[in-house]
Amino acid sequence: MEIKFTFKNFEPSEHLKKYARTRFEKISKYMLDSESAELQVNLEVEKFRQIAEVILTAKNLHLSATEESEDMYSTIDMVLDKLEAQVKKVREKVKDRHKKRKEKAVRMDVISFSESEAGKKDPVIVQTDHYEPKPMSVEEAAMQLESLNYEFLVFLNADTERVNVIYRRKNGDFGLIDPGF
Repeated sequence: MEIKFTFKNFEPSEHLKKYARTRFEKISKYMLDSESAELQVNLEVEKFRQIAEVILTAKNLHLSATEESEDMYSTIDMVLDKLEAQVKKVREKVKDRHKKRKEKAVRMDVISFSESEAGKKDPVIVQTDHYEPKPMSVEEAAMQLESLNYEFLVFLNADTERVNVIYRRKNGDFGLIDPGF
């Protein structure tokens, strides 16, 4: 992450520059794409006020924060906390959006065979249903299938995060279909 500083109405000490750079480099650990990110830090002194403004720009991201106090070091810390909170919030939104995209809906069709004019049986979809399978372990799915009187159960395997099918075999045992292998 590239960090640029602008100082207005004062000459900063080397210690202040080093302190600010070290503090603002913390932001890069929260960034998903920190190489393309740029952080503009504007530090300004107005009589008794020390003002810090930061602008973070990256791909599909533009955040800014401003703080002021009587001490430049504490102003830097306060504006960093504010920006850090914004970056964390954006990161959580991205994670939630990604997680929702991972959830898979299942389409279930009921197919009936009807006899055509030529005398052969053709498959015809008579009903379609969409639902999101519940996340559960294979053991939970087996217990659920045992308690229900179904032939099979579609579920989201909590361990692998893939859609699986557990089914009842003719001998009474269960079979598991995991399309991820």
